[in-house]
Amino acid sequence: MLIPIFVYTLMASGREAQEMKPLDKVLDEKINLKDIGLVQNSYMYDRDGALISEIVSDHQNRVFVSYENIPEHVKQLFLTSEDRHFFHHKGFDFIGMARAAVANFKKGGIDQGASTITQQLSRNLYLSHERSFDRKLTELLYSYQLEKKLSKEEIFEKYLNTIYFNNGVYGIGSASSFYFSKPLKSLTLAETAFICAIPNNPTLYDPLKHFDYTKTRQKRLLEGLKKAGVISEKDYKKAVKQKIKLDVKEKKDAYPDYATYVDDEFTELVSASEGFDKRLKKAKTKEEKNKIEKELSNRISSLLTSGVKIYTALDPAMQNRVVQQVESRLPYAGVQGGAVVIDHQTHQIVAMSGGKNYKKYDFNLAYQAHRQPGSSIKPLLDYGPYIEETGATAGSMIDASRFCSKDYCPNNYNEKTYGTVSIKTAFKNSYNTPAVRALNQVGVQKGFSYLEPFGFEKIDPKDYRLPAALGGFTDGFSPLEMANAYTTFGNDGSYTPNHAITKVTDLKGKTLYKWKDKPKQVFSPRTNSQLRVLMSAVVKEGTGRKANFSGGYVGGKTGTSNDYRDLWFVGLTDTYTMSVWVGKEKKGNVEFLHHAAPHLLIWKGTLQYAN
Repeated sequence: MLIPIFVYTLMASGREAQEMKPLDKVLDEKINLKDIGLVQNSYMYDRDGALISEIVSDHQNRVFVSYENIPEHVKQLFLTSEDRHFFHHKGFDFIGMARAAVANFKKGGIDQGASTITQQLSRNLYLSHERSFDRKLTELLYSYQLEKKLSKEEIFEKYLNTIYFNNGVYGIGSASSFYFSKPLKSLTLAETAFICAIPNNPTLYDPLKHFDYTKTRQKRLLEGLKKAGVISEKDYKKAVKQKIKLDVKEKKDAYPDYATYVDDEFTELVSASEGFDKRLKKAKTKEEKNKIEKELSNRISSLLTSGVKIYTALDPAMQNRVVQQVESRLPYAGVQGGAVVIDHQTHQIVAMSGGKNYKKYDFNLAYQAHRQPGSSIKPLLDYGPYIEETGATAGSMIDASRFCSKDYCPNNYNEKTYGTVSIKTAFKNSYNTPAVRALNQVGVQKGFSYLEPFGFEKIDPKDYRLPAALGGFTDGFSPLEMANAYTTFGNDGSYTPNHAITKVTDLKGKTLYKWKDKPKQVFSPRTNSQLRVLMSAVVKEGTGRKANFSGGYVGGKTGTSNDYRDLWFVGLTDTYTMSVWVGKEKKGNVEFLHHAAPHLLIWKGTLQYAN
């Protein structure tokens, strides 16, 4: 009984209200409603603008609907059932509160709350659902502040977008989409009243478990509309008789290999755009680095909960092909594969396979696995720099005999020895000693300088030695990194970083982020042309013949690490650059696959019909 008296005093007019200004100031200080934004879904799209993933944050599936886009009968359903005087009171219904106080007094506890829509919004946004006098009084104070800060329409809009419809669904827009797979504006009166029945008791009126209970309350809501004169007797009978057929919509979450990568690239894009990456590079202590990483994580969370649209370059047809090829070409237990396809004309990542039977957020072999590249490093580290620095051509001669430098004496395949051969012959047959000689003549430091533009993540200072000429690195490279670097050969020796994300916008379409990359000339067009000749010879005459197909340019380089732990093929066509890695999940020997060459067949099977 004290609550109505308190509220009446608070809302009093005239001289009393003037005297209460200090109380208003106290409330403004203690209850500062700065952030009243709602968690919203974010979305990911393919290159054609088709939805591929809905990103639900904080377990709140919410599709926000603005006040003007909420149908009138939706508003009336809640007004007649929850708060008939909403547009006339100041956040409190005195008559309702008094009636509830009498009922509670008779029952000896708190059973009825007489909550207005404003009070319910206060509870949903800021408070718990505990039934106590303290919480009720706090709810009134928050409601008072909301009424000062927002218009009635804004309060109603937020209310209809916060109420809970069970099954992780928040807001009337999400409820329409989830239970009927239709936008709110497309629902019939009967369907609208059906979902509007749920929030009164989301567990009891869960239509997936208690359909009949929900239908019974739907009828009561429709009776309320008829009694209030909102609908006619005819409309009422038609709505009650309409058969309700649920069409539950599963959350869209397609192409897990690609979507997992996009999530990580989104963090990279925000980091680069807002300077987090530079701050991390300058961080001197682990504590400072951890602090910056936490700030970045909070920023990403804030963006996703506010609702963004992430547009990508995903080619669904190409994605399906590469996943199917990895699945079908590797039917061996313990054998895995990762692959990446890039459109080097647009500098966009269009497809990737994170491994057989990939599930979202699993370890992704396409970009998280770093493995020894074997001979696939040769055009980047050995022959590219050698041709660039010496002016050699594919037809130039090079020594393929035994080579020793201090304690390092590499052998050719099967320990065969050769005399002087053309670079083309050495390259297409993947002889080792000529490649080491090429790097040795250029100089290890100089050779490695050609790798710097590619930004390889795990090159260690200890890798600056001759064994790197044959892929001997501490950690190695990911399929994505190798495909990225090889796009240079499709762009006259110029390298531009490749990305999956084309742009990020807010929910209204305003562009928030885009990559701003500049090309860098790594090899001269002359050197690049010679390297393309060498890679073409690999698939026509050399170690990569099983990857060859007719139609336009096809070229690349095979790679096999020591003890056959890794099988690689990285190559390109006129349009696409693709890398494929095959190996054991736990870094075992896969020599038994060498002649079957699944890495070459995956590459060919993915790109053969793409041009």
